[in-house]
Amino acid sequence: MSDNRNGQVDLWLAGYDNPMKPVVAAIRERVLDELPQVSEAIKWQSPTFIYKGNIASFFPKSKSHASLMFHKGAIIAGDFPNLEGDGKEARTFKVKSLDDLEGKADELLAIFRAWCAMRDQ
Repeated sequence: MSDNRNGQVDLWLAGYDNPMKPVVAAIRERVLDELPQVSEAIKWQSPTFIYKGNIASFFPKSKSHASLMFHKGAIIAGDFPNLEGDGKEARTFKVKSLDDLEGKADELLAIFRAWCAMRDQ
């Protein structure tokens, strides 16, 4: 287990009964493998990515796509067409399948990198 992984998230995933479980698990692995500075925890009863603050949490009840809510997505600089929403702060990134993740992975990782760069300033 890498230093940025949390056993509580492993336990959460083990009990996660949802058709999107493989997609959620794949997103988790991709983010944590590519960005060792990002860690995770269970917050709000859901896996949450963390780097100098909460980055994004999965919305566990979604069954038609994996939904990752970026808590302060509105302030992340960059052009991210799949970061959706028009609220004051939060933005959502949706992934419908493992194939869809392959097509969106670069953008997803770019969002995380933009967050980390912003927090490092």
